[in-house]
This record gives sequence, C-alpha cells and structure tokens, in this order.
Amino acid sequence: MISFIVPAHNEELELPATLAAIHAAAMDVAQPYQIIVVDDASTDATSEIAMRAGAKVVRIERRQIAAARNAGGQAAQGEYLFFVDADTRIKQTHITEAITALQAGYAGGSARVAMDGFIPIWGRMLLRGFSSIYFGLNLGAGAFLFTTRHNFEATGGFDEQYFVGEEVYFSLALKNLGRFKVLREPIVTSGRKLRMYPAGQFLRDFFGVVVAGPRGARSRAKLRLWYDGKREKHPA
Repeated sequence: MISFIVPAHNEELELPATLAAIHAAAMDVAQPYQIIVVDDASTDATSEIAMRAGAKVVRIERRQIAAARNAGGQAAQGEYLFFVDADTRIKQTHITEAITALQAGYAGGSARVAMDGFIPIWGRMLLRGFSSIYFGLNLGAGAFLFTTRHNFEATGGFDEQYFVGEEVYFSLALKNLGRFKVLREPIVTSGRKLRMYPAGQFLRDFFGVVVAGPRGARSRAKLRLWYDGKREKHPA
C-alpha cells in the first residue's frame, strides 16, 4: 500500500486541488493507497474538505510541519510513504518513478520544484539560483518527499526541534541510510509566498534563516514567512 501524508493548517483553498491530483495520480498505479490529512490546528474547513475527498484525518495542535508529518507517518499503513504539502500537485510519474527508485535500493527521495501562477522577476531569479544549489547538493524539497516505512522509522522521522528546514535534516538522515533520488520531473507547488510578500521582506527573512542556520530554524518566533498565518484569498 501507498500512504500519502498531507500536513495542513487552514488549507481549505489549496487542499481540494491537491487531493484531486493525488487521487488522479494514484488511480493509475496498480497498488492500493490511502490519503492521510494531518490537520494541525486549523480553524477553517480543512478537515471537512479532507473527509469529503475520502482522506483519513488526523488532528494535532502543534503548529509545526515536522510534527504534522510525523503524526501522519505514524498513522500510515502503507509500505511506501509520500509526504505531499497541501499546496502541491503531483502526477502519476512521480509515484511510479519514486517506487521504482525505492525498489532499486534508494533510501528515499524528492523531486524538483516548479511554482504555479504569477511569480515576480526577483522570485524567479531567487528560485532558479536556490534550486541550482539546493538540488545540486541532492537534497529534498519539503513539498514532496518519499521513502519506505522502514526507512522512516529508522531515521526517527522528521526532527521536531526544527520549525523550518526539517526536510534538509530528513534528507541527510535518509542519505545516511543509502542513496537519495531527486526526480527530474518537477512537482508544482504554490508560489503564494513570493506573491504575498514584498521582495525586501521576503529576502530579508529568507536569508536571515539561511545565515542563522540550525539555531534560527529552531525559533518559530523568527519565522514570519512560514508561521504568520497569511493566506492568499484565492489560489493563483
């Protein structure tokens, strides 16, 4: 079985398309599957939307994506675990190529990233430069990560001392177990943060976390881009 784990906080606008994409991608794969939506302290219709789409809902009150992913991983029944963010669209090829990689002995993996909608020029430049470095280091994007149940348990899951960047440490933990595969076919995730924030604020906050390193990633108070609760009124 394949388990798709979707962490979500107030994602009523993005979640329907994400769940529809997972269903469409998984129906053509010759394996049973389940979708688990981890509703982390939502105050909107996130849980109701998930249940209407046939997903199992796990509720937590942590406001931390690492904790949400771990809760979903612990509730999952599948041999293969796919962590898909609530604003991210995947295709059948992401599932089939990921399973092929895992069956070939890879410990886990991810995929390159494309962003939806209008992205300002500064955002496109940042994304191109950052992606070249990040994926050049063979690290996984948090929006889409895959592994086996055995390897998830062997790593201890996502490190909950981090409020951002937890995907980096999870990627490194998987690489300690074996090879790590970044699929070339990009997943499509929301570019909303690049639309919602002025360039100066985004770059200041983004590079502030990069420069601060692990210490900055452990402080939720400093992570405004990730934890201020802003949402686009309508998907792009």
